[in-house]
Amino acid sequence: MEIIITILQIIGITIGILVGLFIIELAIVAFIPGFSVPKQPLEKPEQIPKKVDKKPSQSRKDVSFKVNGTSISAWLYLPDDLSAPVPCIIMGHGLGGTMDMGLEAYAIRYRDAGLSVLVFDYRHLGVSEGEPRQLIWIPYQLKDYSAAITYARSLKEIDPTRIALWGTSLSGGHVIVTAAKDKNIACVVSQCPWLDGLAAGKYAAKLQGIGRGLRLVVHGQRDFVRSWFGLSPHKIPIAGKSGSIAIIPFTEAYEAFEKLAPANFANEACARILIRIDKFRPIKKANKVRCPVLLQICDKDEPLPLNTIEEAANKMGKYSEVKHYPIGHFDIYIGKNFERSVTDQLEFFKKHL
Repeated sequence: MEIIITILQIIGITIGILVGLFIIELAIVAFIPGFSVPKQPLEKPEQIPKKVDKKPSQSRKDVSFKVNGTSISAWLYLPDDLSAPVPCIIMGHGLGGTMDMGLEAYAIRYRDAGLSVLVFDYRHLGVSEGEPRQLIWIPYQLKDYSAAITYARSLKEIDPTRIALWGTSLSGGHVIVTAAKDKNIACVVSQCPWLDGLAAGKYAAKLQGIGRGLRLVVHGQRDFVRSWFGLSPHKIPIAGKSGSIAIIPFTEAYEAFEKLAPANFANEACARILIRIDKFRPIKKANKVRCPVLLQICDKDEPLPLNTIEEAANKMGKYSEVKHYPIGHFDIYIGKNFERSVTDQLEFFKKHL
């Protein structure tokens, strides 16, 4: 009996030491100077041609709705024929993206096909309210999607029984989770989706090394702990060149943000998302989806493990439709790849809306 008690005491002391060391580590990374990360401003994004809406400007309305008292800014696109309520596609961008980063090109195509579209900025990003700025927090973004659905269903121009969701990259996971919860969603488009944070984290560690991954965790810890004490957030670039410290450290991502982002885009975000994103696993909700889902897979997608999307399709069974494109993660937003993907999306929406 005495031996057991001694062993338990040793275990208790060991655990206490480990907890103490962890608290000390958190205090060091949160309060000690020297953790700044070089900024990576996008190079002259104002010189990159933007898609121009040739339709009258009144076809897009600036609207807003609230989530927990915070105002969410959105664009509402309505087709010319409103003799009867029309279906609505609700769109939110991917990791750190804002609605002025190419989403209007999709919305115009849907509107011209007779559909309404609601495009919104998440809280803390773009022109929506929310402090601190540049906070990417998944639970908040999921609530923002649900609030957008509620708002769209309240509009007289929109048929509340024909609501579709559109997501890309990180929000490609948001729409799966939202559709699994809301059984009245008509259909979903999930473009190059982030569906398993745990698998993506392991994949990133294999590509970039465990050492670099641990450095990112430290930056995430610094921001998260500072938020407990109401201190200024610790921010790092959203998109960065390969090998740099950034949330998406791929030159392909950095160059895509250059092409898509407006001149005033802030290429930075609160680093705390780095210790949350691996816990976001929409694939766990895939078997609860009960509406048609178009999964668009970029076969040369460097940041994401593609097998997770195929696994999600298998979980959804008869509700899933899969399209493959021989391109990288960010190629789908531009040029002929955009044309191909948006054409497939329109065919899907026309079929299910």
